[in-house]
Order: sequence, then C-alpha cells, then structure tokens
Amino acid sequence: MTRLPADDYRTHLRSESLRFREVMAGCDPAARVPACPDWDASDLLWHLATVQRWWATVLAARPAQPEDVPPPRPSTYDGLLAAFDEWSAALSAVLDEADPREEAWNWSSDHTVGFVLRRQAHEALVHRVDAEQAAGLGSALDPVLASDGVHECLDVMYGGCPPWGRWAPGEDLVRVDVTDTGTSYWVRFGLFSGTDPESGTTYADEEDFHVVEAPGGEDAEPDVVVDGTAESLDLWLWSRGDDGDISVAGDPGVLARFRAIVASPIN
Repeated sequence: MTRLPADDYRTHLRSESLRFREVMAGCDPAARVPACPDWDASDLLWHLATVQRWWATVLAARPAQPEDVPPPRPSTYDGLLAAFDEWSAALSAVLDEADPREEAWNWSSDHTVGFVLRRQAHEALVHRVDAEQAAGLGSALDPVLASDGVHECLDVMYGGCPPWGRWAPGEDLVRVDVTDTGTSYWVRFGLFSGTDPESGTTYADEEDFHVVEAPGGEDAEPDVVVDGTAESLDLWLWSRGDDGDISVAGDPGVLARFRAIVASPIN
C-alpha cells in the first residue's frame, strides 16, 4: 500500500501543498507552465485544487465510488486560491484520520487509502515543481520522497497493468540506481495486450515494462543502467527536467526502447 510510513506521506502532502500555494499566491496568473504548455498559472492552480477536492470526496465516500460532479470554477484568482485552501485542507483532514489499509475506490488495482495517500503526496510534489517553474523559482526535492517518486513513476504511472490487460514478460532488463539514497529499481520489458472495456480500444503486443524484484543469482546483470540523484531522476521521468545530470550505460538499443517509453505522456 505504501513504501514510506503513512505519516511521512501526510507530512509531505501538507508541506508540498503549502509550498505550491505560497508560490501560486505570488505568481502572475497568466504565467505559462513549462511542462504543461496549454496551461497558465491559474489553470494549474485550479487543476490541483480540483484534484485534491476529488480525492477528499472519494475518501469521504469510501469504499464506494462517488459521483464526479465538477464544481464551478471561480472567476477570480483570489477565488481560485480560496478554493484550493478549502479543498486541500479537506484532503489532509480526511487522510489524517483514515487508516491506509482501509478500502477506498481508485483507478489502480490497489483499492486502499494508502494508494491515494501516496499518489497525492507525489501529485502535490510534481505540481509544486510546476508552480515554481511557472514563477521562475526553484527549491530542492526531498531525496527520500523523490526516490519513492522514481519507483512510483516506473511502477504505477508507466508499469501498471489494468485488470482487463495481460502482460507477458520478456528478457531485457534496466536497473535504475538512485545515487543519493542507495536505492535501485529493476524494470523488465514485456508485451501488453488487452481490450479496454470503456473505450473498446484493443492493444496487441505493445511493448512496455514492469518493475520487478532484483533477479536472483550473482551473475544477474542489467542490459542498461540509468543512474542519478533522486531529484534528477524524478524530475526527468515526469518531464520536469532534462537528463543532463543522469548517466546511462549499456545496450544502446535497450536504452532507446527505455527512453521511448518514459518519454510518452503520463495520463
């Protein structure tokens, strides 16, 4: 359900949301968001406000899935800030009293409060970065949270498998080394197939990867090694930073396939 202690995620959610709000309050509402070029700062503010509102609603209704009724968007920037304040506080409040092991609807296969808690800590982190980039500011990422973010991005955002799909593992392996936390994550390439029951879209043997346990045996070697600090890797995987501080070594063909997957948009 969670890889860090639940209280750590709660603390990070509050602190990242607070920093986001602080930056947004001083940002030009018309400033563009580099990672989301269709958005200006007011769109970013409304986005995170409504995301946090939705998950507060989901958790309040747990374990049922509530009806999604979009709220009206305030017409002023001060109104957007006020909406964010209300809904961000509501999300923190419901998570403070919820047991991470409790059942709660979400779009993943892990229907627990813990999944939502972890996801929303990282959602706040990524959009805090967006806010700072829009405002021309910057501050460091917590390395432990960012390292967990590398795992979440690889495992959930890129490597998740919906219940209607199937995944056939292949042979090629990539190891991602987080240099400042000493953590390593292994991913294995494979082929995904299935038909989405909602859209009717069929996928046939499309390449992706899954996070896997480190292969056993002393002779196990990855085809590619990617390494960098937690911050540089997390920002790169989320397309909020370039690969200037990331090192790579290994099979060029496998590396190109890995880059192609992590360069695809995250829905």
